[in-house]
Amino acid sequence: MDEYGRFVDWDKMDVSAQSQDTKELSCTEFQELKQLARQGYWAKNHSLRAKVYHKLISNIPCRTVTPDANVYRDIVVKIVGKRSSSSLPLPEFVDNSLVPTYCLNAEGIGAVRKIILCIANQFPDISFCPALPAVTALLLHYSRDEAECFEQVCRILACNDPSKRLIDQTFLAFESSCMTFGDLVNKYCQAAHKLMVAVSEDVLEVYSDWQRWLFGELPMAYVARVFDVFLVEGYKVLYRVALALLKFFHKVRAGQPMESDSIQQDIRAFVRDIAKSVSPERLLEKAFAIRLFSRKEIQLLQMANEKALQQKGITVKQKRQNVHLAVHAENFKSEIVSVKEMRDIWSWIPERFALCQPLLLFTTLEHGCSLSRFYSHCEGHEPTLLLIKTTAKEVCGAYLSTDWSERRRGGNKLSFFGTGECFVFREVVMARLCTWMQI
Repeated sequence: MDEYGRFVDWDKMDVSAQSQDTKELSCTEFQELKQLARQGYWAKNHSLRAKVYHKLISNIPCRTVTPDANVYRDIVVKIVGKRSSSSLPLPEFVDNSLVPTYCLNAEGIGAVRKIILCIANQFPDISFCPALPAVTALLLHYSRDEAECFEQVCRILACNDPSKRLIDQTFLAFESSCMTFGDLVNKYCQAAHKLMVAVSEDVLEVYSDWQRWLFGELPMAYVARVFDVFLVEGYKVLYRVALALLKFFHKVRAGQPMESDSIQQDIRAFVRDIAKSVSPERLLEKAFAIRLFSRKEIQLLQMANEKALQQKGITVKQKRQNVHLAVHAENFKSEIVSVKEMRDIWSWIPERFALCQPLLLFTTLEHGCSLSRFYSHCEGHEPTLLLIKTTAKEVCGAYLSTDWSERRRGGNKLSFFGTGECFVFREVVMARLCTWMQI
């Protein structure tokens, strides 16, 4: 249909994306680009979107030596040989990810695997990158040939601007992004988080799917709109859209029985069929309506979560159950809450601390009811979790993010201390007395 349509099956493509209006994009100012991307200025013109992608990706700051189209032409025959492209094995670092076909024709579907293999050859430092197949497949729709698509993906992978995070390429980065997403859900989607806690044993197992929702399950018309904004605004867009998906899932499915025995499968199915309930425009509108959501907040959470994983020695893929379920039945005992209830509470604390096994610091059953003894046992530890059983047999508690010795800072004149991560909670009909735990 046009010079960028070689790999597209136009019968599958959204009709609105086939417009041949002679629109151009001349602006270079970030704020104007940002508004145009969010409004979908180039979404209804296939050729214009291809040109905009090329322009935005060519402006990404990259390593001095970044593989280009000529490199692909030099290596593809040697790497692929005479093998059928449809039977080419994918590198381990894509972690058996979905390879979405979107609206690709047969030639395009085979080309995706060839390009990924050549990327693996040129980027031996990539150890975990499950989003790569979807990104490659998407960009192939807007490329004149395989070599051009290869070059664009390489530029995204080779970005060397420390302030511009694009695609996770290690398990550490990926896993910390899942933990960061969990932190954001806890803060910005509390109703959906409550549902996840109620129906799943390990909420992080659910949240580990967040990139798959975007780069695997989301239909072509939606993921392209997300990618439009992602190339302009960066990684935080992905978090925003994933949060919006979870909000819509909760809104549509709240009060309804699960369609399968797995909340993960239900969310995946909802995202695949999202066109039944939400338009691309409405999805982005919801994503950008989330208030007080900054790039700095994401960076701080990401760094804290990466540090926590490194301290635990979790830098390569392993069984998730061993990574996240820190509250083990055989190691946890409480007169106040059960193991299941403790895991529910655990799901609300920051993800970097949810990796840790709780350690009992103080309990009135063993240490009595002296406040000074309580302070002496708990000072020097942070964060802490307080569980209280009242005389009315009700249970309440608090998560405290900083050391109790902070109360004396400023000469005992502080009216409060702690951080924005502190919270209180209550539950009824549990067990007995007062327990303190260090995380």
